[in-house]
Amino acid sequence: MISGALIKKNRLYPGDVRESIVVDGIERTFILHLPPSGPANGSLPLVIALHGGGGDGFDMEKLTESGLNRLANENGFIVVYPDAIGKHWNDGRNLSWYRSHRENVDDVGFIEAIIDYLIGNYGVDPKNVFVVGMSNGGLMTYRLACDIPERLGAIAVVGVSMSENLYKDCPSGLPVPILIILGTDDPLVPWNGGELHLGPVKLGRVVSINETIDYWVERNGCTNTSEGEYLPDKGPGDGTEVWKEHYFNCREGAEVVFYGIAGGGHTWPGGYQYLPEKIVGKTSRDIDANRVVWEFFRRHLHGA
Repeated sequence: MISGALIKKNRLYPGDVRESIVVDGIERTFILHLPPSGPANGSLPLVIALHGGGGDGFDMEKLTESGLNRLANENGFIVVYPDAIGKHWNDGRNLSWYRSHRENVDDVGFIEAIIDYLIGNYGVDPKNVFVVGMSNGGLMTYRLACDIPERLGAIAVVGVSMSENLYKDCPSGLPVPILIILGTDDPLVPWNGGELHLGPVKLGRVVSINETIDYWVERNGCTNTSEGEYLPDKGPGDGTEVWKEHYFNCREGAEVVFYGIAGGGHTWPGGYQYLPEKIVGKTSRDIDANRVVWEFFRRHLHGA
């Protein structure tokens, strides 16, 4: 995600607190959204929402229009919005543009430290930890599933396929339930794979969405699929249509779910149009990505 100063950084949404922890001698920050109440057993699920490149945790809340927060209030889970160093995650592309890549910042360790902190201080259930990421945050989510899959109940990625680096060298083959949402007309992420780019600036290579799906279907050991079907057009006039593919009967209860957004851009479906369409493309109003993501995670709650 490209982002600017969308809203004043000194503001917090209702139910939010700003916290920090030290990782590798660096103070790392995040916004924590706490629901008014949790489950009867006192053990809270956790959703970690990773912002796109050029943004921060506040911008991720803005992009989702606080939708994850509302769902957290309704369903009793915690949402955390971490901040990347220099507004970019070290997602494994090994670029020279960004500090997190140049200095090989341990963002995997940062996310693990957040998980441990919230388990110890806020009653998070270690078996119900989920991660969703947009764009650069989505690439970071893929990396977490490669490096620490045993800590994740499921993941969701919006606005990007897998980087070539991770596709060729993912350390783990453990199954991880995954939801992917991608627009066919994303001006930054090529549907058929190739160079990520922002105008003339090249930002590393990704594989195609089909290769990405095939990777996860194989990794998760899925043996059945439902044919892709178009969903009802709930946002007529938005210039998009949405279809869904489902791969199931996978190992250890995993699954692969894909939402293709025909005509969709580098955006969060149902969310904030953070830049003009001529730069990032169209935002679909046919689905609410917040609800789609949470319903997917809820299916994979341990003990539910």
